[in-house]
Amino acid sequence: MTSGTITDGPALREPHTPDSRLGHGADYLHAEHTLRSWFFTTDHKRIALLYLASITAFFVIGAVTAGLVRLALVVPDGQVFTNDTYNKLFTIHGVVMVWFFLIPSIPATFGNFLIPLMIGARDLAFPKLNLASWYVFMTGALFTLASVVLGGVDTGWTFYTPLSTAFSNTWVVPALIGVTIVGFSSILTGLNFVVTIHTMRAPGMTWFRLPIFVWTHYATSLIFLLATPVITVALILLIAERAFHIGVFDPAYGGDPVLFQHLFWFYSHPAVYIMVLPGMGVISEIVPAFAQKKLFGYKFVAYAAIGLASVTFFVWGHHMFVNGQSDFASVAFSVLSFAVAVPSAVKVYNWTATIHKGSLKLDTPMLYAMGYIGLFVLGGLTGLYLATLAINQHVHATYFVVAHFHYIMVGGTVLAFLGGLHFWWPKITGRMYIEAWGRISAFLIFIGFNVTFFPQFILGYLGMPRRYHVYPPEFQFLNILSSAGSTILAVGYLFPMVYLVYSIWFGKRAPANPWDAKGLEWTVPSPPPAHNFLTEPVAPKVPYDYPLQAQETGRQHS
Repeated sequence: MTSGTITDGPALREPHTPDSRLGHGADYLHAEHTLRSWFFTTDHKRIALLYLASITAFFVIGAVTAGLVRLALVVPDGQVFTNDTYNKLFTIHGVVMVWFFLIPSIPATFGNFLIPLMIGARDLAFPKLNLASWYVFMTGALFTLASVVLGGVDTGWTFYTPLSTAFSNTWVVPALIGVTIVGFSSILTGLNFVVTIHTMRAPGMTWFRLPIFVWTHYATSLIFLLATPVITVALILLIAERAFHIGVFDPAYGGDPVLFQHLFWFYSHPAVYIMVLPGMGVISEIVPAFAQKKLFGYKFVAYAAIGLASVTFFVWGHHMFVNGQSDFASVAFSVLSFAVAVPSAVKVYNWTATIHKGSLKLDTPMLYAMGYIGLFVLGGLTGLYLATLAINQHVHATYFVVAHFHYIMVGGTVLAFLGGLHFWWPKITGRMYIEAWGRISAFLIFIGFNVTFFPQFILGYLGMPRRYHVYPPEFQFLNILSSAGSTILAVGYLFPMVYLVYSIWFGKRAPANPWDAKGLEWTVPSPPPAHNFLTEPVAPKVPYDYPLQAQETGRQHS
């Protein structure tokens, strides 16, 4: 069979990399120790750790600015910060969190680390391109951070025109250049994943033996390749408009600001699933492992991933119901927005069915996974409210939208990221963390998150607009409650940073498979060898071959 067909998997291929001279017995962390061996590595696992360190730093920056925003909103008179400072704070928070944490968080870290291990490959298809993608990412990040150091940006993370092209007097261009460069990093990562999954699967690793984690990253990579060029072109035009007044978006020069919204959201709604789909893949690995039960409806979950990646390209207009688009267009986008909920519901149903009558172990990764499911459902249901034309007219650009967005992005993506980090931490580092501390952190984050963001649904429904730090006094109690919740959430985030770092030096040594999980990544030592597999791996005949799978098919009685 030719490579990439649906019926067969190609033979294992060893890429020609400078690291090939290393001994096959050493684990990847100790194969070499110099700085050069890290910053010029072509090992996908080390590159994943470079990304992990980078995005953690950006997460801290985004979290600190979020805390300052919540501090400003404790009082209703806007006396904590000036208007300009407040605008810059929420812009820095949005830009850093969306473009430099959420989008690369799971694909660039766990995707890089795990995809070759899961499919039985020794590395990604283009190891040097993989390293280049990290350097491109960091180059874009430095441009954007330069704009912060020089004085900040006040346009919001969406860079709407004509504010960003004509009226803002802040450092918009460096920030735009940074975000544009980071887009090329996403494209390189997506290309690498697609080629790797098509051409480097181990013998017997057919498409329907792939872990769902690989399916969701394949779907995400297609979005990277198809959607990212659109936002790249839009941002380049935005830079040219601000610098040379070429008249694409600015009505003062004959442009159309709504055109930028179309281009921006044509990418940015699929980008929601760039952030969400990898998290779904993480949850689809954790839930069967801690239920010790075969994933219910494996093929439906795989097809749902591809369905989400497809339908999401047709719903961008629901962000623009109030901007003057035709009633017909609004109705069409509303219907399509309801349709995109179906594949998400399929996944939630299958996770729930997998948990049902499973042999549950409520360890830290599973606590994060269950928190993810609950928060993602609430975020998804409120998305249906926003897809309803009449309700959208009422709550558009209010804190209702802020709460919905964070229930999907933080309640979904961040909890999935933390769940995956705890699930694969023993494999990545070869060390176990303190389980009790992990459970405390999961509890604090879940409680803190809901106390922070649920009041914002009420604030938005009552009419409080987003991006304002002066508000009527009757909204103060709910804002204080939200800010108090953010403090609990911050403590919950700090816990893993402490005990995971502590575990690197003082944690117990991890066995190859501490969770009794299935998959090729659990067949290699912890941490894995420099070239992943000492012998050619053979794919399992059945994905998620857990003890309780037979109860679903009726081959055993309970």
